[in-house]
Amino acid sequence: MKYEWRKKEKSSYLPKNEPEIINIPAYQFLTIKGQGNPNSNSFSEYISVLYAVSYAIKMNLKKGPAPKGYVDYTVYPLEGVWDINEEAKKTFDGTINKNDFVFTLMIRQPDFVDAAFVQKMIELTKVKKPHPLLEQVKFEKIAEGNCIQMMHLGSYDNEPKSFAIMEAFAKENNLSRTSKVHREIYVSDFRKVAPEKLKTVLRFKVMPQ
Repeated sequence: MKYEWRKKEKSSYLPKNEPEIINIPAYQFLTIKGQGNPNSNSFSEYISVLYAVSYAIKMNLKKGPAPKGYVDYTVYPLEGVWDINEEAKKTFDGTINKNDFVFTLMIRQPDFVDAAFVQKMIELTKVKKPHPLLEQVKFEKIAEGNCIQMMHLGSYDNEPKSFAIMEAFAKENNLSRTSKVHREIYVSDFRKVAPEKLKTVLRFKVMPQ
């Protein structure tokens, strides 16, 4: 039976649209770093490269020989960790210029996938779907630890309202953000879903006050 993250990992990927505290352990990801406006044409190239390798991994695992613990699975959703560049931080007044964004995009990979197989699939993708950005794709293990998260409903431009709710919740629980860096998990495909219907998990790390 296929492993479906939407069914098996609802606490991480389908939270309610109200804040909650969660501890996120270490998972392994394909990652790629970039900077600039996510509305630019080049941004979609980063996404395409990650999905190309992710599907190469999935489809070639099905061909065998299967690694220990293998089950067929649904590819995990795109995630992004967002910050602003160092120059923008020097003059930051609360107003975000999207051209100042720096980001790490990622797609989680199953635990039974190892680094050697991932590198083999990156090299295979370079042959079948060549792209300069493939040189920047990495395989990393990332642990978030203690976080506050909630499902944001609607446009990305309205995310500050959800973050304000989350920060108030943190204060009520004697917690504070470790930084303004945050994670977004794109449950909806923004290329196919109207902005007002988007579902995006928002998450940031916290520590005791």
